[in-house]
Amino acid sequence: MNAILELFKKLFIVKIITAVFIFFYSLTFNAQNDVLGIPRYKPQDETLFAEIIKLDSIYFTAYNNCDMAKQAALYSEDLEFFHDKGGLSTSKKELLKSIEKNICNKVTRNLVEGSVEVYPIPNYGAIEMGYHTFFNKEEPDAKQIPSRFIIVWKKEEKKWQIAKVISLH
Repeated sequence: MNAILELFKKLFIVKIITAVFIFFYSLTFNAQNDVLGIPRYKPQDETLFAEIIKLDSIYFTAYNNCDMAKQAALYSEDLEFFHDKGGLSTSKKELLKSIEKNICNKVTRNLVEGSVEVYPIPNYGAIEMGYHTFFNKEEPDAKQIPSRFIIVWKKEEKKWQIAKVISLH
């Protein structure tokens, strides 16, 4: 009976120490944000946020499943795609060809949950920013490092399209 009581005391102490550590870590992290003046993100428009998250899901489901027609429908004709490794692409046709050649059945994108921020742009659309990872089937052991993305969504006549993309790796 004493052994059980002793084990319980040790486990209880470990739980207390863990809780105190988490509390102080959280306090420090939040204090750093407060000191830097960085506000915690809260959507300005919950409906817009949900709509853009849904559009993101629709686009990247098409991307992950090589649905080129759906991707083409979501890209604006005057698309600008900025990639920190590949440069600027302004040809929707060439971008889609490149995705089909280099991405289809090779790479899948996963959104980092909780990382997305959406900001309305009056009389235009919205800006989506967040982090995602990519899994390359040809390099299954490669580390998936979250990378930043920015998508400018344009809304014309109730139809949303991707007008600009900034992809940073």
